[in-house]
Amino acid sequence: MTHVEDELTSQPECWTRAAAEAAGHAHALPAAGERVAIVGCGTSYFMAQSVAALREAAGQGETDAFAASEFPRGRSYDRVVALTRSGTTTEVLDLLRQLKGSTRTTALTADPATPVMAAADEVVVLDFADERSVVQTRFATTALTLLRAHLALHTDAVVADARTALTTPLPEGLVECTQFTFLGRGWTVGLANEAGLKMREASLAWTEAYPAMEYRHGPISITTHGTATWMLGAAPEGLAEQVRETGGLWVPGTLDPLAELVRVQRLAVAVAGARGLDPDQPRHLTRSVILARP
Repeated sequence: MTHVEDELTSQPECWTRAAAEAAGHAHALPAAGERVAIVGCGTSYFMAQSVAALREAAGQGETDAFAASEFPRGRSYDRVVALTRSGTTTEVLDLLRQLKGSTRTTALTADPATPVMAAADEVVVLDFADERSVVQTRFATTALTLLRAHLALHTDAVVADARTALTTPLPEGLVECTQFTFLGRGWTVGLANEAGLKMREASLAWTEAYPAMEYRHGPISITTHGTATWMLGAAPEGLAEQVRETGGLWVPGTLDPLAELVRVQRLAVAVAGARGLDPDQPRHLTRSVILARP
């Protein structure tokens, strides 16, 4: 078993623990009414997109998501939350240091022995969800679970769906597809973006991700026999039929969207295996991007 397989199968236990600990971290997490920005890089940025949409939809306050390198310096927030598995990513650390003393900051990380501990005002450590793999799975979904629980949006049914995602077979013919499109709505747009990234990282697959309603505005033109379109969450009316008419494989979201992401993680590993690739050794990638200073 690869590191990524071992780590993705542990997600139900990680989610259960994160949800149980959420109340104890409430002081470090955004309070209702705060104007909040959530930042990250790569996978963490896509998790930030999901959290921002969830928080606003829950009526907790205006919430934006940014790649750490694209944070708008002229905009004011009550709190900036940074998601960083390694605690060493250059763009995240630079932003937290620049905000020190002017904007309250919180970091969610997996490693308590890294520079982010001093860079952020408050830190939530999810060391039980740390990973050896370059390809993120359980840390990202555990951080999202913690924040869902903080918003009172997590239930035991989510964990049950994750267990189902780990034990049920993938749809027939899916591994053999040559192209994968992931679709989301609202908070699941971030999950769709992450699904596409997971496939690219682990299996070098040709993948795309879109808001579901945007899929009709051009992207559906590539859909045909041998391609797959996977919906994370409830699909817009008529979209499944349109995809099937093209000859493409339609994969409906039947589980909680976060559990659907677990199914995509399994698919990424399976496609990597079918192509003779090692998902623990993704091409051109390292566990953390640390930029050299001139």
